[in-house]
Amino acid sequence: MPGAPRVAPRGHDLPGSLDPAVVAAVDARLAGVAAAEGVHVAWAVESGSRAWGFPSPDSDYDCRFLYVRPVARYLDPWPPRDVVETPLDAVLDVSGWDVLKAVRLAVKGNATVGEWLRSPLVYGGEAGFRDELLALVDAVGDRAGLVRHHLHVGTDHWRRSGAADGARVPLKRVFYAVRPAAVLHWLAAHDAPTPPMNLGELLDQAPPPAEVRAAVDDLVAAKAVTRELGDGVVPDVLRAWVEARFAGAEAALAGGAGGTPEEPRRAEVADRFRDLLARWAPDG
Repeated sequence: MPGAPRVAPRGHDLPGSLDPAVVAAVDARLAGVAAAEGVHVAWAVESGSRAWGFPSPDSDYDCRFLYVRPVARYLDPWPPRDVVETPLDAVLDVSGWDVLKAVRLAVKGNATVGEWLRSPLVYGGEAGFRDELLALVDAVGDRAGLVRHHLHVGTDHWRRSGAADGARVPLKRVFYAVRPAAVLHWLAAHDAPTPPMNLGELLDQAPPPAEVRAAVDDLVAAKAVTRELGDGVVPDVLRAWVEARFAGAEAALAGGAGGTPEEPRRAEVADRFRDLLARWAPDG
């Protein structure tokens, strides 16, 4: 059983485009969390636009981590908060969830946990922990809940961007609707329960029409070299594709794709959670 406190080893899949000084600062914060909270930081990833696949030169760094407390803390009548936050500044946004919070949200269909586990940019982590928690999410997650999550997020950003009206809009906002649309497209094409986090991977694994992919790639390339992408009108072909993905998801949910009740899955969740604690909880 891992000893307390500790942070998992530095990770892998960190491209040279990430500032080494910032990566070192992230490592220091994760080590500080492990020491101050007495937890095992078992998984730590980049979760913002860099991991989503559409960063700007001035994008900040959004590290998210999952941690495990000593078993006794889960038996405490007055449990500690299930979120740990570090100071927010202009460059770094580093915060994490207790694995118990992650498990509870995953079974309700929250997409965030699966995304963190499939981030392509890993600061530090135990592959075994990632695999075990991802297996739990895949086994007991609510697929219809994932569809509802991404439909809600995507349509909300689409509406707020103004792109649906054919107006000139800040194009960087459009990405926050395009990615959920791509997730919905991926879910419609695959039986697998947990989609990739990265926009390029989503479109590689569930290809849209060539002209749609070209429009997305053009926007990604422009965002990568400009501090502000600027205003513009979303290409008609992309606007039509995004709206069709949202309409298809709405129709699927209205047609009875309501998912399975949470209650019958709780026994399996509880067993898998106890197994996670047995393997990954620190001493203390």
